[in-house]
Amino acid sequence: MPEGQSGPDGHAQAFLGVTRSLTGRLWRQSPADENLVRAHALHHGLSEPLARALAARGVGQAQAGDFLEPTLKALFPDPSSFMDMDRAAELLVDAVVQDRPTVVFADYDVDGATSAAMLVRWFRAMGKTLPIYVPDRMTEGYGPSPAAFRRLREQGAELVVTVDCGAAAYDAIAAAAQIGLQVAVIDHHLMREDPPAAAAVVNPNRPGCNSGQGVLAAAGVVFVLLAALNREARRRGLFADRPEPDIRQWLDLAALGAICDVTRLTGFNRALTRQGLKVMSAWGNPGLKALITVAKAEGPASVFQTGFVLGPRINAGGRIGRSDLGARLLSTDDPLEAQALAEELDSLNQSRREVEREVAERAAESIERTHAAPGDLPAIVVSGQDWHPGVIGIVAGRLRERYRRPVVVIGVDPVLGVGKGSGRSQPGVNLGRAVQAAFEEGLLLSGGGHAMAAGLTIRAARIAEFESFLARTLEAESALAAATDEVQIDALVTPVSADRALYEDFQRLSPFGPGNAEPMFAAAHVAIEQPRALKGGHVRCLLSAGSGARLKAVAWRAGDTDLGRRLLAGGAGLHVAGRLKADDWNGRRGVELEIEDAADPRRDG
Repeated sequence: MPEGQSGPDGHAQAFLGVTRSLTGRLWRQSPADENLVRAHALHHGLSEPLARALAARGVGQAQAGDFLEPTLKALFPDPSSFMDMDRAAELLVDAVVQDRPTVVFADYDVDGATSAAMLVRWFRAMGKTLPIYVPDRMTEGYGPSPAAFRRLREQGAELVVTVDCGAAAYDAIAAAAQIGLQVAVIDHHLMREDPPAAAAVVNPNRPGCNSGQGVLAAAGVVFVLLAALNREARRRGLFADRPEPDIRQWLDLAALGAICDVTRLTGFNRALTRQGLKVMSAWGNPGLKALITVAKAEGPASVFQTGFVLGPRINAGGRIGRSDLGARLLSTDDPLEAQALAEELDSLNQSRREVEREVAERAAESIERTHAAPGDLPAIVVSGQDWHPGVIGIVAGRLRERYRRPVVVIGVDPVLGVGKGSGRSQPGVNLGRAVQAAFEEGLLLSGGGHAMAAGLTIRAARIAEFESFLARTLEAESALAAATDEVQIDALVTPVSADRALYEDFQRLSPFGPGNAEPMFAAAHVAIEQPRALKGGHVRCLLSAGSGARLKAVAWRAGDTDLGRRLLAGGAGLHVAGRLKADDWNGRRGVELEIEDAADPRRDG
């Protein structure tokens, strides 16, 4: 019987017999219906491993064509299916026709920057200038505020369009109405039943919205809005004497927002991302071209480039620099301005890394000092004085990877006695809902988010109480998530078969992300050769299995873990699981295995 398939009792068996790996997880083969595997192989000419991986991702026979070749034409939603989308389009086209002073108010992350840049570019194509306002993370906090809206009104604004924020800005939007400032909200964060009293609230996660597009980032919602704007402008005859903006040229920005906001890459969002990466690969956006050049990472656009090269640099302005740098970079058409902004953001990103490293070390020390077994907690809350609010989200993500539990990191201002917090969650644990519940209980000054990430503001004196509340609220979800925390294997390979052809075959399933996990490959009984520790806690090695062939491998940030220590010890007989990555250094077309986990069959599990 193949590894990982069902045994006589009907329960799935552990893949390669691994019941507890070096990261404490069970290995299973990704479950797939055998009839569907055969159908995919037959109708789409796929290899058996690839057909199995496609079936394991829940892609039925009828959906396989759109999954393998996702197109906007087949998957684009009707803009009118979003609540208030038509109203928002009317407001913005009115602003163009009437030359009404309008400002786009954006969040300071990549999703906010891309959303703002798309609207700026559409207005520019219509012959109008759309100013950008991004609140300062340190002095203004997250999202719209009465003070910010008053400032914009005093400067002459009559309409404000919030992007990637605003869905929870009840007080700010009420204050805007009192001073005659109209607000349209374009967002994707979780919402309460009753929306804020804005002129339009477009949010696929708004209760009652029937668009079915709740996985979209704000950038995806804005891209649909662009289609609605074109449709409304066309209805009014505005393209009689000017070309209609081709919104496909801005797919690169929509894809950038989707990837960097870690959204589920399924359905329309998958098509948006796949097509957007193709557009991005031409590097037609001056800001993206300048940034990828400064980062020395030129080449066809990929999820890795977008999420780990471009994203952190665009975010750096909002984290430790000026909040509007990212939006300005993505919206400029001036190559000289783009170059200057890209260099500034790259420099800020270097500084951000140092700040992040320091906070991560202090947070990990605090967790280990105060909890005997942090990996057994329903959720981890850690706080410290003067931890930079611009890096706490990244640190929370790093700690979540380490402990495999939801983590909230809070930086406390000792003078004000107030903490800013950011959290990252495990699959299956809805952290945003729990944080919203804590806010409704009165434990937080503000709070919200979505399933996998959340932000909050809290009085320092209530952090312990919040930690207890979070543990109680998430206990059942965390227990279930821990029980099902598995490494799902797509295919068994050897150092010989794990080659470039296999890698490129499985790229037909890309782009990868939440909702479409990157394929996981396992190699059995391999020897670890030439292990070496690298700066940053990474471990490099070669994998071999008696044939003489060797596969390059790397385990990121694993040096101080059981996994890293076992790899550094070297030796034979280890089972290794990981993702195949392209190795194109110096023109070679090879692969390397990015190690996710390993297991020693000589030990229990």
